[in-house]
Amino acid sequence: YQYVYVMKGLSKAFAGGKVVFKDIWLSFLPGAKIGVLGPNGAGKSTLLKIMAGLDKDFTGEAWAAEGLKIGYLEQE
Repeated sequence: YQYVYVMKGLSKAFAGGKVVFKDIWLSFLPGAKIGVLGPNGAGKSTLLKIMAGLDKDFTGEAWAAEGLKIGYLEQE
């Protein structure tokens, strides 16, 4: 299968040292339905911003399949 989105070794930390993600590995198959659950401050919006290409300040790799369009609607 060709994955539509891949994360390899993704880590994200904010100024002050708060680590939000550490070494995440995810791959999504075409047609997959995903949900992102967690308490306030867990990094759900940060994860989605990375996936949408709005946040590029992370280590590791994250990319969408060629030709895939990703939309992101701010929660505010």
